Amino acid sequence: MTTNSANLLVEILKDEELILRSWIQQQSAATSRPDLISEAELRRQCAEFLKTFRRAVEGGKSENVEGPAWTPVRELLAEISRSRARQGFTPGETATFVLSLKQPLFQEIQRRLGANGASAVTDELWTATVILDNLALLTTEFYQKGREELIQRQQRELLELSTPVVKLWGGILALPLIGTLDSERTQIVMESLLEQIVETGASIAIIDITGVPTVDTLVAQHLLKTVAAAGLMGAECIISGIRPQIAATIVHLGVDLSAVVTKASLADAFSLALSRLGHRIQPAQKRSAQGIHDGTDSDT
Repeated sequence: MTTNSANLLVEILKDEELILRSWIQQQSAATSRPDLISEAELRRQCAEFLKTFRRAVEGGKSENVEGPAWTPVRELLAEISRSRARQGFTPGETATFVLSLKQPLFQEIQRRLGANGASAVTDELWTATVILDNLALLTTEFYQKGREELIQRQQRELLELSTPVVKLWGGILALPLIGTLDSERTQIVMESLLEQIVETGASIAIIDITGVPTVDTLVAQHLLKTVAAAGLMGAECIISGIRPQIAATIVHLGVDLSAVVTKASLADAFSLALSRLGHRIQPAQKRSAQGIHDGTDSDT
């Protein structure tokens, strides 16, 4: 960017109210979304961008929007793009925020240079076009990052909801797992389980993998890490849901689960957990007969 180009843009941008009014009109004509953003918020974003943009032009002396002088502009665009991603704007609508500034600037450049400055007009238009196109591309990139962050956060929230820790009995927790286990989900599983062990003071945790479709070496390692972490918190882990095909797979993979108590079903694991805590399960009919014999039945 030549010094004259920079000076002219700075002078134009100083007439903020004129540019701002025209810019907002351009955006309203291109992508009017009052359902997603209020007029007051749109005006605030535009005004803040114009101030930041003018300061960058004053100190940038280059169309390279990756330079240090443009850092505040990039940061502001990142903030606006992420905000619009959350609000539901499309990438094209988000990029229009910058691209729609072209026409107001072009019109003002032409007005100031007049008919005798045709060559200069071309240079100024090209300079403004390069800058705004580069900024529009950055805006789209920031928007995509904002959408990715939103999706990742939603995925994490879904993972947290899909790994509930249930209190089965005093001192006994159950963690039913459904779906595939990967490193990120295992971390969430481990954190949820350890938090509940601390909160409830449970001494036994049942990890039920009935809903886990396959168990490979990685899944087995994740399970072992979770068991080890619970052990450090003073809780014993029982893994239930070991189906025949999963048992065969574990043996075939050579995974050593000998140090972990395993059961075929959640019911078997719960029964074992109760016995570890000194409780005994007996049929209701037998208890009723004992009550009658002892004269303690509630119906007598």
